[in-house]
Amino acid sequence: MSLVDWSRAQFALTALYHWIFVPLTLWIIFIIAIMEGIYVKTGDIKWEKTVKFWMKLMAINFAIWVATWIILEFEFGTNWANYSWFVGDIFWAPLAIEWIMAFFLESVMMAVMFWGWGKLSKKAHLRVTWLTAIWTNLSAIWILTANAWMQYPVWMAFNPDLMRNEMVNFWEVLFSPIAMNKFLHVISTSYMYAWAFVIMVSCYYLLKWREKDFAKKSIIIAATFWLLASAIAWATWDIHAKEIAKHQPMKLAAMEALYDWWNWVWLKLWALFWEEKVKWMPEISMAPEVPKWLSFLAFWDFDAFVPWINDILYKGYNDYKWEFQRPFKERIAPGQIAIKALYDYKQAKKAWNEELAQEQLSIFKANEKDFWFGYFSENRMEEFIPNVPLIFYTFRVMVWVWTILPFLFLLILIFTYLNKIEDKKWLLWVWMSTFLLAFLGQELGWVVAEVGRQPWTVYNILPTKVSTSHTDVWAVQFTFWLFVFIFILLLIAEFKIMISAIKEGPKIEEK
Repeated sequence: MSLVDWSRAQFALTALYHWIFVPLTLWIIFIIAIMEGIYVKTGDIKWEKTVKFWMKLMAINFAIWVATWIILEFEFGTNWANYSWFVGDIFWAPLAIEWIMAFFLESVMMAVMFWGWGKLSKKAHLRVTWLTAIWTNLSAIWILTANAWMQYPVWMAFNPDLMRNEMVNFWEVLFSPIAMNKFLHVISTSYMYAWAFVIMVSCYYLLKWREKDFAKKSIIIAATFWLLASAIAWATWDIHAKEIAKHQPMKLAAMEALYDWWNWVWLKLWALFWEEKVKWMPEISMAPEVPKWLSFLAFWDFDAFVPWINDILYKGYNDYKWEFQRPFKERIAPGQIAIKALYDYKQAKKAWNEELAQEQLSIFKANEKDFWFGYFSENRMEEFIPNVPLIFYTFRVMVWVWTILPFLFLLILIFTYLNKIEDKKWLLWVWMSTFLLAFLGQELGWVVAEVGRQPWTVYNILPTKVSTSHTDVWAVQFTFWLFVFIFILLLIAEFKIMISAIKEGPKIEEK
């Protein structure tokens, strides 16, 4: 478990650090494309300088984004070799397309966009900017498709001879409702994060009484599209939450701290966890709740049944299709039978004993659905439960962050239109802090999605504890702390260069 924990910690460190720069590098580009469109239409030199300024800030993030992206890709092989083998046929197909799009198309267009000023006509350069914006968003769909499949694995078949899962239908994996909804949700929240950065920098200039016209124009565009993206984010989150209720009931139970029957129709607004009832079930205290609201949000039915942790582990339950789902405890023994049968099948194949091989293969196929549950023990049922307090609190903080922010951005839009924004100094400080809130909401969203899926790398298919590489723990520990050191240095360098560029400003003369 030490190897698993350190491998998870290293990947989480890299992924969360990587996501600081992805939205700022890729999704701020739509603001740039809109501003360049205004410049081409009006011919106003101020808009050209505005575009070049935001493009400069985007470029600063680009190198670190690429570096962390490459590290993440290598970690699949260095730390998660078993995972890469067992589901590589499915997971790596969309990622291979992403590499092609990113390295050969996206990078070329981005280079032309950065260095094409003065070498292309205004309209040609604008077309390149819009193509870069669209293409970077389309390239994001592939990694999000792979992640969505990990949350809800479909359209695959296990090959006992190769010991790996193989894709059955690529297009069904790509266009599954969960993949498409996850794509829309992630890019909409990424827009919000990137555009909050635009508003933060603009508020800084207003506090300094600099570049006021530039700042106001940037705020109007960023806040307007932020509110539009917010509506998409909330709509897609509602759909995503209902998919979690249907296909990942343990994650929903962790998000809502649903331990026992008495809280199955309640939505907890907040709670405190204190001393534990048993080893892995903490007591819940001070939990204000809304009756039946969770059932309604999950299934559009105030009387719908939402399974709790004890149901999933010990009792079983009827799902949203009214099909009985066996408890995890009953799936462990058949899973262990499947593991042994598969091992005996491989040994019989090596001994050229075809009759015994077919017999063991039949036993394996009869228990195949429970195969991966065989890696758990009935004496350690707590392994099936994600970190409930962590998921519970991160989910609520995330929701409250994305609930508060729309009101703040609506307020800044109103004050900017009324031309009263310079007089609201304390509000300008509040609006500057919205970038940190948006960053927090982004990161916590990924924590809920990924930690809530535990103990599975691929939900109910591949346990995390058998997904790692066969490597020494000290090697993972060493590289973890090495990455911490490098990432801190890179972040300091990033801040210094970014702050220097912001202080220099777009150098637009005010009339």
